[in-house]
Amino acid sequence: MKKSRYTESQIVNILKQNKSGITVAELCREHGMSQATFYKWRSKYGDADINVVKRLKELEAENARLKKMHPSRGY
Repeated sequence: MKKSRYTESQIVNILKQNKSGITVAELCREHGMSQATFYKWRSKYGDADINVVKRLKELEAENARLKKMHPSRGY
């Protein structure tokens, strides 16, 4: 999977800027991203704050680690 140019905290801050009244087009132009990327972030992170996003990242990493430990047996 491709690594994002933006950290989770940067993504949350961009989403907060939109809620404060800056349009999606302005944000995309300012940060050099597509509108599709913005809407994908909004669907993934929604109203989350930075602490929630960090916890989500930790859980995803733990889930990936556990999947490596116990691969499916192909039933």
